[in-house]
Amino acid sequence: MSNKVRVRLAPSPTGYLHLGTLRVALYNYAFAKKNNGSFILRIEDTDQNRLIEDAVENIISTLNTIGVDFDEGPNKGGAYGPYVQSERLDIYKKYIDKLLEKGLAYHCFCDKETLDEMRAAQIERKEDPKYDRRCLNLSKKEVQARIDRGDSYVIRLKMPDDRVFSFDDAIRGLVEINSSQVDDQVILKSDGFPTYHLAACVDDHLMEITHVFRGEEWISSTPKHIWLYECLGWQPPKFVHLPLIMNTDHSKLSKRKNDVSVENYLQKGYPVPAIINYIALIGWHTPDDREFFTLDELCQEFSLERVSKANGVFDIVKLNWMSGMYIREMSNEDLAEKCRPYLEKAGYDVSDQRKLIAVMDNAKDRIHCYSEVIEHSKMFYEDLNISEEDQNILAEEDSQTVLKYFIENVDEVPWDNAEELGIFIKAGSKAIGIKGKKYFFPLRISLFGASHGPDIPKLFAILGKDETIARMEKQIRK
Repeated sequence: MSNKVRVRLAPSPTGYLHLGTLRVALYNYAFAKKNNGSFILRIEDTDQNRLIEDAVENIISTLNTIGVDFDEGPNKGGAYGPYVQSERLDIYKKYIDKLLEKGLAYHCFCDKETLDEMRAAQIERKEDPKYDRRCLNLSKKEVQARIDRGDSYVIRLKMPDDRVFSFDDAIRGLVEINSSQVDDQVILKSDGFPTYHLAACVDDHLMEITHVFRGEEWISSTPKHIWLYECLGWQPPKFVHLPLIMNTDHSKLSKRKNDVSVENYLQKGYPVPAIINYIALIGWHTPDDREFFTLDELCQEFSLERVSKANGVFDIVKLNWMSGMYIREMSNEDLAEKCRPYLEKAGYDVSDQRKLIAVMDNAKDRIHCYSEVIEHSKMFYEDLNISEEDQNILAEEDSQTVLKYFIENVDEVPWDNAEELGIFIKAGSKAIGIKGKKYFFPLRISLFGASHGPDIPKLFAILGKDETIARMEKQIRK
């Protein structure tokens, strides 16, 4: 095995990149960079029945967007390829044949109905459901006859009886599991494709992977992998079993219940640094419990010692808070460029850069992701939808007086000076003798569509002279 740190991300293209997989990618990437190692992307597509057509492209493009660049992998190449498992079937066959020759694996011809009946009977007897090895002692002649006859079969790994497997996990320390708890795992499926267990072990060895980062749900399978390495005369890598990511109700984060695709959060317009920062902190923290850092700083700070054993919680409220903090640190100009595509898709004319920048200044304290800018900008680009109650306010005599005052004194408004604009608007109240809600509500309703919203000077600044007066004139009762 290589002395140089080599880690891999090995997603299955049965869906888009998952938040949990992104965390594994970030930890792999940070660990590799901190140790001057290599980060490999390997596509584990042996589950041919569940493949999603564009999943591989999504995985690669999402990693590129996040800034997690792999050193070897599909479309990039490397000395250990190919990096897609369906292109490595001849390699797996060689090692399966070796296991069969040594008597460490065997053919199993049991169909699904047989296996279901077997497990139901075991559960009824209060036994752990596992394969009862009824095909283990078939003779070579009988096996060959059934193969020649066209019977469907799988190949199983023969686990040793009553042996304690122990390994030093980088997160949990010493872990011990008795082989009596472990099934004779299928390593080659009836479709000729290897299962994860065999393919991952063979690939990790041949690609000289030094550390395997994966979720803690794989702990129970680790004895199978250790045994496979032993059967093939190889040294296993260091296992790093990460805590699970849970919902706030402590149920497991899953595709069925959650919005778990990284692509969805990118499409909604969560800033990439916020996604990186938040996901990295689910199960890991710095010695000083910093909450904000760049990807480069993550690489510098990351250590396995700071990874928690306890499950982490994905809290959308916390992500929104963190994302909002990143947005508020952006310049209005940068935020405008990020939000422009969302506004254009909504059909808004954002060619007026001055107005767009002013709209961003108003929205930036109110949004958590770029797509939310629509909700806080539409009143500046659409005809206002004023409620009946607010229409009644606009129809009042005092309201009409307020609007007419500004229309008549439009040339005196200091449009380009925010401070003087605020002073002028306040002075209007004294000039016409109308105060408080009676003064400010008709202004805000006519310009914004509601009695509560941004400060009046900000509305003047966003809309500019022509649109401000046009909106007021529209509310003058003839």
